Amino acid sequence: MHELSIANSVVEICAEQAQGARVTRVTLEIGQLSAVMPDAIRFCFDVCAKDTPVEGATLDIIETPGKARCLACGATLALAVPFGQCACGSENLELISGQQLKIRQMEVM
Repeated sequence: MHELSIANSVVEICAEQAQGARVTRVTLEIGQLSAVMPDAIRFCFDVCAKDTPVEGATLDIIETPGKARCLACGATLALAVPFGQCACGSENLELISGQQLKIRQMEVM
């Protein structure tokens, strides 16, 4: 379960950036193609935040849909998995979103 490691890293980064202040909210952006399960992150976040300045913080997760550009015709298409086929028949796609995992925002008190 790599989500535990990811959640631990998020908590460590937020605690460090808070510089001793209490963190009240963390907003993560997770791409649907990132292979990260938002529900697992939610569970692990609370476990990792225990006894840190992040304990009790609300975790908001924004799921970003997967998108790709067809290198044959230039069309943009939505993807639920990191591969697919364009309406033109080409499978030569460039992923343009949906793979990210980033801390978008953090609120401190």
